Amino acid sequence: MLTYDSKGVVLHRQDLREATRKEAEKRRRQRERLSPFQRLKPGEKKYSKRMATVAAVYTTAPFVRSPEQFLESLMPPQPPAKVGNKPGTRPVRPRPEAKRVWASLEREAWEVVADATLEAEHRDPEHVKPWVVLVDGAEMQLANARAAAAARGVEVTVIVDIIHVVEYVWKAAQAFHRAASPELACWAWTRVQRILEGQARTVASSMRRAATVAGLSPEARKPVDTCAGYLRKYAPYLQYDRYLAAGYPIATGVVEGACRHLVRDRMELTGARWRLAGAEAVLKLRALRASGDFDAYWDFHEAREYERNHARQYADRTPPPFSEPPEPPSPRRLRQVK
Repeated sequence: MLTYDSKGVVLHRQDLREATRKEAEKRRRQRERLSPFQRLKPGEKKYSKRMATVAAVYTTAPFVRSPEQFLESLMPPQPPAKVGNKPGTRPVRPRPEAKRVWASLEREAWEVVADATLEAEHRDPEHVKPWVVLVDGAEMQLANARAAAAARGVEVTVIVDIIHVVEYVWKAAQAFHRAASPELACWAWTRVQRILEGQARTVASSMRRAATVAGLSPEARKPVDTCAGYLRKYAPYLQYDRYLAAGYPIATGVVEGACRHLVRDRMELTGARWRLAGAEAVLKLRALRASGDFDAYWDFHEAREYERNHARQYADRTPPPFSEPPEPPSPRRLRQVK
């Protein structure tokens, strides 16, 4: 399993990427021409962010499910079904194994993706296991994943996260039914089940047709058209019936958790603005610790520090042998003289 995402970090203006820095300067000049009470528009942030690329690689056993079983895991908790006198139980999901994570602000996204792909090849050099890439649908993520796989000569199954699809479907449902109504939930979950059954294109066409029949205005049907466009655009990566039958994960929970633990919990402290070098160092240390590599890294760090600060001072980089210091002389006892 290879999965990628990104998370923004507030940096000082001089450490933003070129395009982001120019946009930030433009917004700052626009705010300066307004009154102090009108400088921030609704939803506008005072500071700009630089995106950190987050990646995770792990191994997991297949977990075969039907679309109905997966849909039950998404829906609100229901009373346990009873078989005879015993409550029904769900199958135990296998845990991710040997998980390793990365996060970087300095490096480009394709470099982080290439490192993750190299790690996967170290685990499976003969390419005998199925490789699965989980993303949220960002074009850059898809392009980087395909390019890294092609460079290694391995075939990958690319899956777009089901949770993002569900969010689009719920927004479309609100165009037809009032919020929090039973009809809205029924409409949304029915379409989600059909998408899980591999009918994304059919669902996209039917919801557009329903919006036309209902006579929705262009503004009212906008979330419907957005959802339908998303489903049609990513239909090749939404074949969830095949993915579930093969036992593949279809949600990006692992990398979402990595974004929260590596980046958000530490870098989004109230009022914090980071310099690029310091933020990159913190992310590297947190990634090492989360991957279980910190002890090995610290041994390497101490060895390199010893060589840099001590061993290199000698001509052949070989310090003289270390000998125990002699025992200190016993303290003399003073005799009191009257």
